[in-house]
Amino acid sequence: MAIMRCIDVQPSNEMTVDEFKAWLRRFDADHDGRINQEELKEALHSLRVRFGWWKARQGMKEADCNHDGQIANAKEIEKLVNYAQKRLHMKIYQSDW
Repeated sequence: MAIMRCIDVQPSNEMTVDEFKAWLRRFDADHDGRINQEELKEALHSLRVRFGWWKARQGMKEADCNHDGQIANAKEIEKLVNYAQKRLHMKIYQSDW
């Protein structure tokens, strides 16, 4: 008899902006539609990013335009995407659809 396990699939380092947003929403622990530093840290840890706590802090510094501790609007998401591309070496692109 074979024993099967359910494995949480990690996103590849190449995805569309919509896939990135969907992946990030998985870590919205309080389901408020916003990502805070702790949730971003958990997202980075799921990718096994080294020093995820520090990179989450840096990502928040770059992306959180109004300094409320949340990534909440389209402009902040865009800045987070740019951070992920530059600092985390993720390939995130606009879908052609």
